[in-house]
Amino acid sequence: MKRVRPASHFLPRIVATVVAMLVVVSSSSVRAQTLTKIRVATLPIDVASQALYAADQGFFRAAGLDVDLQLMNSGPAIAAAIAGGDVDFGASNMVTLSIAHERGVPFVLVAPGGAYSSKNPTDKLVVANGSPIKTARDLNGKALAVNALKNISAISAMSWIDRNGGDSKTVKFVELPFSEMGAAIASGRIDAACMDEPFLGQAIAVDHLSAIALPYEAVGKEFLQGAWFTSTEYAKAHPDVVRKFADAMAKAADWANANPSSSGKILEKYTKTALVAGTARTYFPPRFVRLDVQPLVDAAAKYGVLKETIPVGDMFAPGITFSN
Repeated sequence: MKRVRPASHFLPRIVATVVAMLVVVSSSSVRAQTLTKIRVATLPIDVASQALYAADQGFFRAAGLDVDLQLMNSGPAIAAAIAGGDVDFGASNMVTLSIAHERGVPFVLVAPGGAYSSKNPTDKLVVANGSPIKTARDLNGKALAVNALKNISAISAMSWIDRNGGDSKTVKFVELPFSEMGAAIASGRIDAACMDEPFLGQAIAVDHLSAIALPYEAVGKEFLQGAWFTSTEYAKAHPDVVRKFADAMAKAADWANANPSSSGKILEKYTKTALVAGTARTYFPPRFVRLDVQPLVDAAAKYGVLKETIPVGDMFAPGITFSN
């Protein structure tokens, strides 16, 4: 006859199991509660894509951050969102950030964005196949699109045109999103454009464009194109969050540099634009490097976008410094 054990026999085991389950639930709740919610805005282009990788690969969560990721069309748009308190961290180019600093807008830099390298250029000046525009002089009096006026693309284009025999003062600069530039050239609405990946390779293939120059070469062979920033008020109130954000960006940079194929798939997912085979990919400095941050700011001063050049180190958030 089978022996039936009293309920009291199982009570200690039941209690232990329930306690263990409560510990697991409690631990999960604590971990969830320790995540700090932040809002991050970036551009749907390769050079500003670390946040996409940090979100997708879990670097933000590992740093204790719960991120609301937003995509915008230009650095100035992101700057306006941060100034208005709608976003906590954002990516923008060094020109836009330097203009803001000169005008007393309370922004501070927290991490480097992508860097330009002549060894792997991700920005080119393009025209329609068969266009009579072949040289800088041919652009005189023509319409050239950039994603934002008085930014890195515009300054680089002006510098390249003037250095190579053209006159940038005669060029009509038109502001368009990267995603619209290829079709605008194909339809004849504009004559040329400065385009970034991943839209560059796609437009060359689909809209039948040709690259005629590397305008960024006029600024330097290697330089920092953009940076991640926040408001001065936010940085002072949340120094721990700034540090965590910078650390997550550094890990995302190292991962992206080592995994161009995997990062490319993530970029395609967010931008909904396929990378053309052989597309050049951006290099991401994990930390600010002194020699890389100044060239673009100096070029902005040369073309009157800034009244005078600005030492970029003066724009850093508290605790953020140059690496060796």
